Parts: sequence; C-alpha cells; structure tokens
Amino acid sequence: MSNLINDIKIQFGNSKALYRLLLINVVVFLVLMLARTFSFLFQTDGDILALVIAKLSLPPSLSNILIQPWSLITYMFLHVDFFHILFNLLVLFWTGKLFVEYLGNDKLIATYLLGGLTGALIYILSFNIFPVFASVGGSAHLMGASAGVIAVLVAVATLLPDYTVFLIIFGAVRLKYIAIVSILLYAISIPNGNAGGELAHLGGALFGFVMIKQLRNGRDLTKWMTALLKFNFKKKPQMKVVRNTNKTNASVASEELVDRILDKINKSGFDSLTKDEKEILYKASGKKG
Repeated sequence: MSNLINDIKIQFGNSKALYRLLLINVVVFLVLMLARTFSFLFQTDGDILALVIAKLSLPPSLSNILIQPWSLITYMFLHVDFFHILFNLLVLFWTGKLFVEYLGNDKLIATYLLGGLTGALIYILSFNIFPVFASVGGSAHLMGASAGVIAVLVAVATLLPDYTVFLIIFGAVRLKYIAIVSILLYAISIPNGNAGGELAHLGGALFGFVMIKQLRNGRDLTKWMTALLKFNFKKKPQMKVVRNTNKTNASVASEELVDRILDKINKSGFDSLTKDEKEILYKASGKKG
C-alpha cells in the first residue's frame, strides 16, 4: 500500500499541471451542472444561469469581448455537455502525460492556454471575415477546452511523430496519424453546424505545430506565458530540442544520451525506462522543482 501511495505521489508530482487543468475543468462543469439542478428543482429563474454561461463563454463580437475580456480565458474551461467534457479531458489526460514527460509542467499549461487563445483569435477573425457568419449575429458563443487540448495533442505528435499508441479498435497507431486525422475531421466538419468551434480547433492545432517547430529552432513561444504565470520575468536558460555542434564534448554526450532515451521511449514506452534514465530525462526537460 505504501508503494502504491508513493507511486501516486510521484505521478501527481510529475504531472501536477495536467491534474490542475483537469481539476479546473471538472470543478467548473460540476458547479454549473449543480446550479442547473437546483434551478430545476426549485423552479428558479434559469435566465440567471444562462447569463453566467454567456459571461464565461467567448462572444465573437469585438465590442462584447471588450466588455468581458476574461472570457478569452474562461471559455476554455467551460463545458455544459457531459460528452463534450468527457472527450476533451480523456484526450488531455492521455496526451498531457506524454507532453509532461518530455517538455515539463510549465510548458503544458502555457501550451494549453496559448492554444486556446490562438483558437479564440481564429474564432473572432472568422466571425468578422467570412460572410457565412453574418446571419448568426450575437447569439454565438465559444466554449470548451478543445482548442487547448488539440494544441497539446498536435504538439506531442509534432515532437514525437512516430511514437506508437494502442487504440482499442485500430490497434497500434502512430501519433502523427492521430493528429492528421483529427485535423482533417475538424476541417471537413466546418459546414456541419459548429463552424466557429471547428475553426477554433484548427487554430489550437496550428499553435501546437508551430510551437514545437519553433522550439526545435531554439525559440520558445511559451516562454512569456510561463513567466507570466510564475510572476517572474527573469531570464532563464532556454530548452532547445536540437543538436548544437558548438557544444562542449560533455554537452554533446549528454544530449546523445537523452536522444537514446527518447528513442527507447518511442520503441518501448516510458515505463521501459530505468530509474536513472527517468532522472536524466527529467533533468534534461527542466521539470525538477
């Protein structure tokens, strides 16, 4: 039992950002659903609950966003449908654990938020550019974690395109194919009634892809968000997922060791690593502390 408790503590410590994101989404959902239940039982004014949801979700109108700017963040933690939140949190849990193993807790939160913000930007631009949205007016609102979740999924798939996962129906599938199929499904679903939402999903996917590509080139797009969340704007060492021929022999040897560990995970999964290999990977990704 003590070993089980220790394992749980280690898993929670290693993925604390992931569990915090999951918890916030679940708590917001439960509060809204309980409020809906009490409203039904006591026959109170349901318009109040509808108003709260409208204030937390993201409107497409720039003038309305200026009135409720917090909705740029709150919308990505807001769900009012059980299967909507269930799907989002299952995907976030699955991809988030893998993300944290390679890039750490801080980057997970930053990627989720920046993916959501990119999705919000695409959503707002689409409603103010494409004629198809002219008839919708102010009734539309964006809600849900999907843009942030797909940003995490695409980021992991871009970092580890050939990492293999086992799906119940399809068997062994590489991450890159899961990401590609997800993006295609969002794209072809645009005419099916949730055009704004699907475009927001594509925005989140775009951020996840670009973020990893830039990280490989030594530019961390999440750095400012991480600093903002920590209220610490001091310059910190920058993690690069690249090889640098100007490094010392010790640095090159260390990076080659990390590469071998990553290859081992790609082939056999994270659980195949020894304790020492996990320790090396954690230090390389800057997750300690």
